[in-house]
Amino acid sequence: MKRMTNIQVQRRIVTVFLFAFCVMLVIFIRLGYVQFALSDFLGAQAEELWSRDIVFEPERGKIVDSNEEVLAENVSAPTVMVVPRQINNPEQTAELLAKALSMSKEKVMEYLQQNERIVILKPEGRKISEEKAQAVQALHLDGVYIAEDSIRHYPNGAYLSHVLGFSGIDNQGLTGLELRYDELLSGKKGSLSFYSDAKGKRLEQKADKYTAPVDGLDLQLTIDDRVQTIMERELDIAEETYHPDGAIAIAVNPKDGSILGMTSRPNFDPANYQDIGAEVYNRNLPIWSTYEPGSTFKIITLAAALEENLVDLENDTYYDDGDIEVEGVKLHSWKRGGHGQQTFLEVVQNSSNPGFVVLGQKLGKERLFSYIDQFGFGKKTGVDLQGEAKGILFDLDNVGPIELATTAFGQGVSVTPIQQVMAVSAAVNGGYLYKPYVAKSFLDPVTGEVVSETEPELQRRVIGQETSKKVREALESVVALGTGRSAYVDGYRIGGKTGTAQKVGEGGRYMENNHIVSFIGFAPANDPEIVVYVAVDNPKDVVQFGGVVAAPIVGTIIEDSLRALGVPKQEEGLEKDYEWPESPPVEVPDLIGLQKTKLQEYLLSLQVEIVGEGDYILDQSPKAGTRVAEGSKVRLVLGDQ
Repeated sequence: MKRMTNIQVQRRIVTVFLFAFCVMLVIFIRLGYVQFALSDFLGAQAEELWSRDIVFEPERGKIVDSNEEVLAENVSAPTVMVVPRQINNPEQTAELLAKALSMSKEKVMEYLQQNERIVILKPEGRKISEEKAQAVQALHLDGVYIAEDSIRHYPNGAYLSHVLGFSGIDNQGLTGLELRYDELLSGKKGSLSFYSDAKGKRLEQKADKYTAPVDGLDLQLTIDDRVQTIMERELDIAEETYHPDGAIAIAVNPKDGSILGMTSRPNFDPANYQDIGAEVYNRNLPIWSTYEPGSTFKIITLAAALEENLVDLENDTYYDDGDIEVEGVKLHSWKRGGHGQQTFLEVVQNSSNPGFVVLGQKLGKERLFSYIDQFGFGKKTGVDLQGEAKGILFDLDNVGPIELATTAFGQGVSVTPIQQVMAVSAAVNGGYLYKPYVAKSFLDPVTGEVVSETEPELQRRVIGQETSKKVREALESVVALGTGRSAYVDGYRIGGKTGTAQKVGEGGRYMENNHIVSFIGFAPANDPEIVVYVAVDNPKDVVQFGGVVAAPIVGTIIEDSLRALGVPKQEEGLEKDYEWPESPPVEVPDLIGLQKTKLQEYLLSLQVEIVGEGDYILDQSPKAGTRVAEGSKVRLVLGDQ
């Protein structure tokens, strides 16, 4: 047997020593790496294993109108959460919680026995009242926590419901602006983290960690609460009066495309959307519905013909005998026998279909459809609301003489209300087509400072300033002298156009006695501040004409809105051509200082209300010079001089 030499032994010892040294070096390097490089990561993972989070929902941003009136807000609604492993006496805890939350004890026990870190008692413990939350807190139960939460509150009920939309149980936007701007309104969740061992027992030596939620931004709209309230009121009255299948109203500022008001019927209360069918809350009719516009579309034909210098409204004439024949098809005027010899200004005032067929023929299909495209029809306007439709137009290759003729007076095309409002705004504001918008700005919820703001977006110039002026003047004459007389308001210059569109039924045939009647108006006619469109679908027990049903609604909305917006009345403007049974307004005379015995000489068309005693009139209301309806009441204050 060979014996190892000392040198060999020494070599082996050195080798073992070097190997052991390398192993120890690797271990020390690894320990150092773990200690210094991975300490934060591993510590965080350990804390994650030990931690239990109670989530704190952020405050969803409010929605306010242009005057900061609250349209959507939050109300406190705490949520009960339990940590099953921290509950020492499940039977007693279940009994007390069941009583406080109006739950069965058995149901609470099911939650307490779950093998989960944190359990929410739902639905009874989800988003409860402050009173119930205080009752639960007063029990001082181990493992039971109250997390701050909230529910969405719409203080005005069904007001502006389709525009606002609504949010769900988790405060997530589901429709309308709540969905469109959900990310900015939602904010970021916070939490309270406490630490426990593997058995769920709380680690008292480690401090709780609180991460504050980041509240969502407040959304300020272009909607003006004053205008919106007027529109809601008028559609409520129309619904009560005419029992229509539906109705819509839109108001915009034609100078920048901002939406001042928007509403439709049927509507709904966002807080109770579960009680309403999706066919109601999912359809914001002013941007979703498409239908033949009828005579309101004639404004586009008129603007195109004027821009192309194809007609002189005051000097060119047309004889309307009741119909016009195109390719063997007779297209009728709404008035049997027609309107006879007219200037083209009277063609506009009388809404003569044959007259507008002539204007369409003068334009030709290429030019007419080019203007229709430039005014924004056949495509989405880009309004910042969910569910916008784009309408339907004839393919230019399929447009023959008949299609050209019917399009010229608003039949055979399908448009949306928002398209019409923006197109008419462009026709009367100098020719500028703006993109409509309803979100004005986002505000910091604490400071109220503007975080971001929407700038008006000009899409293109469609017609010139002079053409726009002619359109305004022609449409003002429609209200003063033509089919839109019932929209006339003494003291305000209003322009507009009626519309009466047949609805298409089964088999593509027009329905009998079932129309969408509409009116689009603007004011003041020389410098428009507001454009209002109202359409009523199949009004009952009334003559279905836009001038009968929709025009007076628009007149009232414009009059009350201009007053609310502080737009002064104007002395100049066209006088209304009154027709029987209408009567012109009466100017209130100056009665101050007059003896009461002489009143009969001055107030033949007015009623009198006397206040006080005496022989002389010391004050009066309304003041002298005010124009009021015949038979109105004048209040007089009597006394002695």
